[in-house]
Amino acid sequence: MSALTAHLDVPLDRGAPASARRAVTAVLGGWGFKDPDWLDGAAVVVSELVTNAVRHGGGCIELQLEAHDGRVVVSVADGSSVVPRRRDPDEGGRGLALIEAMSCSWTVQNYKGGKRVRVELLPCPTGEGPLRR
Repeated sequence: MSALTAHLDVPLDRGAPASARRAVTAVLGGWGFKDPDWLDGAAVVVSELVTNAVRHGGGCIELQLEAHDGRVVVSVADGSSVVPRRRDPDEGGRGLALIEAMSCSWTVQNYKGGKRVRVELLPCPTGEGPLRR
C-alpha cells in the first residue's frame, strides 16, 4: 500500500494553531479516519506543535502528514534550531507532556536551517485509515 501525504504551509500568527487543527482534522477525515476521539487527539498534538513553532520558532511553519499502514506521522518544521524541552507546567509548559501522552514517539531533526518535530500518533483504536473503509 502506498503512503498518503499532505503538506501545508501555516501562517506564522496566533491563529495558526486553530487553522492547523481544522486542516489536519479535514485531511485525516478525508483519508478515512473517523473516530472523533482519535481525531481530537491528533488535533491537540498538532495544535501543541504549531503553538510551539509560533512561540519559539520563527520563519515559515511547515505542517506535514503521512499515513501508511494505519500509522500516522505529523511533523511541524520552523526556522529555529533550538530543540524543544520540557518546561515547568506552572509556566505553561504542558505541551510536550501532552504530545508524549498522545503519541507513540517523537523526534527532532535538523531541517532547512531550523528543525522539524516528527510525532507518530497512537494508532486509531477503530482500525480506520487509508483504504480501510
